[in-house]
Amino acid sequence: MKATVNWQPSEDGLEFNGSMENGRTLSLDGNGNGLSPMEAVLISVGACSSVDVVEIMRKQRQDMHGCYCELSAQRAETAPRKFTEIHAHFVVTGNDINEKQIARAVQLSTEKYCSVMLMLTGNVDITTSYELKPS
Repeated sequence: MKATVNWQPSEDGLEFNGSMENGRTLSLDGNGNGLSPMEAVLISVGACSSVDVVEIMRKQRQDMHGCYCELSAQRAETAPRKFTEIHAHFVVTGNDINEKQIARAVQLSTEKYCSVMLMLTGNVDITTSYELKPS
């Protein structure tokens, strides 16, 4: 996997465009005019883990209609202002969802499959929870 991050000179001076070798792009901004790199990391935690949860629940043939992940994070007060805590709360909607299976899907994602979470393990206190809602 290869990527390029390209500075976009402007008055604000901190906008960057990232592009992957396959042509996909993402704009990031250090001035608060767009997603910051840290916001992108937080969203990536939720997206990566949600992919796992959805795939696991599909394999278990659960009648799932929706899944979203609410994330909250704390950062260090001083530089480097890295994440110190992240909480991921999964909300799954569907019919007759087995609670043990969603609990296991979240656990497997957190402990085994989510590469973004696993990269942060040992440096960030990551906690999870889930909620089931009928469709």
